[in-house]
Amino acid sequence: MKLFLDSADPKEIAALVATGLIDGVTTNPSLAAKTSMPLFDALRQICEMVPGSVSAEVTALTAKEMIAEGEKLAKIASNITIKVPLTWDGLMACKHLSGAGHTVNVTLCFSPNQALLAAKAGATYISPFIGRLDDAGHDGMDLIREIRLVYDNYSFSTEILAASVRHATHVRACAMAGADIATLPPALFRSLIQHPLTDKGLAAFMEDWKRSGQSIL
Repeated sequence: MKLFLDSADPKEIAALVATGLIDGVTTNPSLAAKTSMPLFDALRQICEMVPGSVSAEVTALTAKEMIAEGEKLAKIASNITIKVPLTWDGLMACKHLSGAGHTVNVTLCFSPNQALLAAKAGATYISPFIGRLDDAGHDGMDLIREIRLVYDNYSFSTEILAASVRHATHVRACAMAGADIATLPPALFRSLIQHPLTDKGLAAFMEDWKRSGQSIL
């Protein structure tokens, strides 16, 4: 499963790209508004440091304006993915933009039917929001499993990009359910490596080695 960072902060992203484990980035208007940088400057910096897809979301609500914004965003860099909302206008924009050769991320997905429509519109990625479904009293992981089944039934190439991922258990469940990608807040990405038994085991190894009086270098 590929791991994306859900952030629009170039400095924050740069620190984690250095691990070599980041496959892409997703941004949205809310994340972009939190940074002090102009949107296009931030996206250019992110695209230069990230080897894979960088989702940049349109802010228009009509298909015509989404297409115009998407085409402008796509000029920033070759790895820009245009993100559109899962509305009728968003799907029409997706159909046009994907037909023109752009990669498109259809976001704010909450049902298998919506995911089916996005795939038929040519979406490169579908972004189901699992955490928000959990907040509303549903099991967000059910949606990942159902979309996986639908896409596999008909050999759709649209990749499932799990979004609104809240904790490490979500990440594990997404990987087990067959999500292609999970996009994670930086703090959650950092937490994936943590386990108390790893820390305890390493401390024991180091103490034993210290008592041996040996050195590798």
